[in-house]
Amino acid sequence: MTAVEGLRPGTAPVRAGRAALTRAYGPRVPALLQAFPPRPAHQAWPATAQPRAEVLQRLLAPPFAAASPSYQPHCRAGLVRVLDWLESFPGQSWQERWTASGADAAGNTAWRELCCPPGPAAGRGGRPQQEYERLSAGRGITPLICGDVIRPSLSWLTAPHTPKKLAAQMARARDAAGFAALRSLCAAGQAGVTTESTALSRIAVIMAAKGGLVSDITVGDCLELAGLLITSGGYVNTSLYFYQVLHAMGVFPASAPATVRIFGAPGQRSIEQVLGGYGIECRGVADLLADYLRERQAAIDHSTMRSLARQLGKLFWRDLELHHPGISSLHLEPAAAAAWKQRIMTRQATAADGAAQGAGARLPRHDAVSHLATVRAFYLDIAEWAMQDPARWGPWAAPCPVRAEEISRTKSLSHRKSRMDARTRERMPVLPVLAAAVDQARKTAAARLDAAAAAGPGQSFTFAGQQLLRPPARRYPRTRTWAQDPATGRHRDLTLEEQHAFWAWAAVEVLRHTGIRVEELTELSHHSLIQYRLPATGELIPLLQIAPSKTDAERLLVISPELADVLSAIVSRVRGPAGAIPLVTSYDSHERTWNPPMPLLFQCRRGMENRAINAQAVRALLDTALAGAALAGQDGRPLKFTPHDFRRIFVTDAVMNGMPPHIAQLICGHASINTTMGYKAVYPEEVITGHRAFIARRRTTRPGEEYRTPTDAEWDEFLGHFEHRKVALGDCGRAWGTSCIHEHSCIRCPLLRVDPAQHERLAGIRDNLIARISEAEQQGWAGEAEGLKISLAAADSKLAQAQATLARRRDAVSLGIPPFPAAAGQTITSPATIPAP
Repeated sequence: MTAVEGLRPGTAPVRAGRAALTRAYGPRVPALLQAFPPRPAHQAWPATAQPRAEVLQRLLAPPFAAASPSYQPHCRAGLVRVLDWLESFPGQSWQERWTASGADAAGNTAWRELCCPPGPAAGRGGRPQQEYERLSAGRGITPLICGDVIRPSLSWLTAPHTPKKLAAQMARARDAAGFAALRSLCAAGQAGVTTESTALSRIAVIMAAKGGLVSDITVGDCLELAGLLITSGGYVNTSLYFYQVLHAMGVFPASAPATVRIFGAPGQRSIEQVLGGYGIECRGVADLLADYLRERQAAIDHSTMRSLARQLGKLFWRDLELHHPGISSLHLEPAAAAAWKQRIMTRQATAADGAAQGAGARLPRHDAVSHLATVRAFYLDIAEWAMQDPARWGPWAAPCPVRAEEISRTKSLSHRKSRMDARTRERMPVLPVLAAAVDQARKTAAARLDAAAAAGPGQSFTFAGQQLLRPPARRYPRTRTWAQDPATGRHRDLTLEEQHAFWAWAAVEVLRHTGIRVEELTELSHHSLIQYRLPATGELIPLLQIAPSKTDAERLLVISPELADVLSAIVSRVRGPAGAIPLVTSYDSHERTWNPPMPLLFQCRRGMENRAINAQAVRALLDTALAGAALAGQDGRPLKFTPHDFRRIFVTDAVMNGMPPHIAQLICGHASINTTMGYKAVYPEEVITGHRAFIARRRTTRPGEEYRTPTDAEWDEFLGHFEHRKVALGDCGRAWGTSCIHEHSCIRCPLLRVDPAQHERLAGIRDNLIARISEAEQQGWAGEAEGLKISLAAADSKLAQAQATLARRRDAVSLGIPPFPAAAGQTITSPATIPAP
């Protein structure tokens, strides 16, 4: 019998493991098992066919010999005992005798009872003879496994637990170089002691069951082990970190899944699988709903399909079956339809609604009108399709139980608009406070991490008046920096705190400067940074390209200097040692699919891989940042921000500061201007109607010659206005055709835009004002002193603005990209810190 022919009988546990793996990890696993099948378990190979003398000679010599000479006799006695026991069973090889003994089916604990039956005599140290013999057998089985003489099954090696020190002995006896490389990767991947030990133990289990070295392990072997871990009873560590270590080592082919999270993420489910989870009893209606969803599937995405299945299958039909057993027709009785519509208007209270709700309480359902509209669309679609295909849809056509007036959303939309406007008005004034808080938290976390890194393990350091202690390095991941508060004993991961603080700051800044959706934020990549040259002037404009998301239409946003600084810091942080941004795979939770690898900007290092920061993580970062900022609402409770709050605030701020609504619509990517104006926390109808009426009235009262083409002299006068706006401290922002309303007292004028280069001049003016105030107070010129104090307050405010601008420029991260040479008459506005894609 050849090695290929001698497959181990009894593969039922393996099949059960695959089924459990498929149930737990989704429908992607069968395709992976087909593409990457596990290695078969053989019954014959050269090492298992060796005679007893050769086995003893090989396993009692290095590298299988015990590390301690005093322990070697015990290992020899145990090895001889197990070989003597296996020789009592029939078979041409040691593996066949092992299978015939029943030890593999008994498990890695009960097999010792078969090898060492009970006896009355006492052994060494007063122990029963059976216990001593079992200990001896345990010492003898490990060399046989590491020497590839026998190959226990995966179930034997994992249930109830893996033999102790299997990984260490496998590394010493079979593949020292492979396990050394694995330990090096675990150290570089920030793995803890327990995580590393578990991963190496799993790898040793695969080598023991399948043979070969670390480099011989396949993707299918890992999937097979994962399935058995899930089916094993009791508390079992089902971590799949061992796969990630093997992938980082380069053991698997390039076509293997890059991340172990692909196994755990739920994949797309078929329509029958989605509907099957609702327990619909009427087979005809279940098939009808499946056909209806299949007809709609081509025009909707997967998340919408799941939503329709839930509304029609669970909230509509299954609810009717529970309250009207035996129902099998869409032609509902008026009483049944009315009762269902009454039930759909409320929902069962959950724990998230608060403890104030009593048991069995029902709350109003905010999306009840949407559910009614879905059922009405279902009935109307069936009626329309029945005219086109009577044989298929005609038997199910029935009067619609939902009337048109019952799905009117005018009232619900008004209530929602009122709630959203109140929410925006409450959060808009505190947004600058939140931005300052997350920026300060980022700088504080980075400074604390640097202070801890300067102190060695076991040493204490002081930061911001707080004394912290660096614990011994051996207790924690080697690439993390930990600190302990001596007063409370609490341990803090300073590396993780700095990481969370940075990405919270980055998320807040990008969201508030762009108004993009959170899904679009997580999909920003290095390719999103592009440049555009104005045809007329040749000026370079940095742009941010937003990938299609909700409306399937991409758009371009102008990158402001503040946003450029944020993007520069992000790019500088995520770049790898070679200067390139790593490619990461992200999971689309709506479509339940994995996107191709992309150089995403929002990514962080986790273990052996770079992971994309998803929308759920962004929300968690915002919650943590808000808890640290301690912001409170009008009711005194902690204020909460969602990523969409920044979008509403962005639209409100843009329109209030003069941006035309149709431009705001294009920036936000809305399909309708009504959606954009619905985001603005004002009364849009009055604003638009009043503004248009004002323009019409103004045109009727002004002479017609004002709307003619200007002459060359008038145009020169218009251009000359902007030259007269240049002042010593910067630029004057007054509109054309208006004179200076502050009598050229620029230091007090709010229209003055200070040039940061005039910082020293402004400081000198401030010092002169202080001296003049002192002189006025000494001379008793109270009026003069009062006026000078007003000028001093204005000078301090403008000096603070100039200092903030200079500080932002100093903090900008240089990416080493040379600036574009400016031609004659051109102005380069592209920030030097934004890299070319």
